[in-house]
Amino acid sequence: MPLYKTIHQNPQTTIKIWKITESYDVLMEPLDLKPNSLERVLGMKSELHQRGFLSVRHLLRDFGYTDQDLYYDANGKPHLKDGKHISITHSFTFSGVIISDSEVGIDIEMQRDKIAIIAKKFVDYEFNYLSKNDEDYVKKLTVIWGIKESLYKLFATPGMLFREHFLVIPFMLNDGETIAWIDYKNKKYRYQTFFLEFEGFTCAYVTT
Repeated sequence: MPLYKTIHQNPQTTIKIWKITESYDVLMEPLDLKPNSLERVLGMKSELHQRGFLSVRHLLRDFGYTDQDLYYDANGKPHLKDGKHISITHSFTFSGVIISDSEVGIDIEMQRDKIAIIAKKFVDYEFNYLSKNDEDYVKKLTVIWGIKESLYKLFATPGMLFREHFLVIPFMLNDGETIAWIDYKNKKYRYQTFFLEFEGFTCAYVTT
């Protein structure tokens, strides 16, 4: 069981990351999926997505939950029946779950050069401290994207835009954390954000 990493951020918040090395059959065999979850996974065209979906259920098991404990609201945000807050992510060969007593969000992204091409779609304020000549430019963009994706998952409100409504305070990669803000409909919300790198991937997560 390749549980790759466990992070106890604080007594109320834990992150678990899975490295997806197993086949679809090996991942599926021990799981007891709800009918709609089974229908969903069988309907996925990509085996990579199927394995990501199933690995998240293995992470739930590692937390002591089952697929039956998880449900989604009308905006697609996951919830646990016991009232704990949860956020889920998977990207290529890694998946992650964060569970906390307070609202949280998580995202894992592969570090890829093409993120620089789409930077203008999700970066505005952050260009004030980013430099295209920085050797870590792609890694920093990936952190910013991951934080904003995590904020979006936490807030789960249609109409929010990464570029216009989310703001990431300057950081250094070795900091491993920074502050982020949501500025939406004349209200401002402040969040603690954390990030780490492993095997060409970036994981970011946010807490209230």
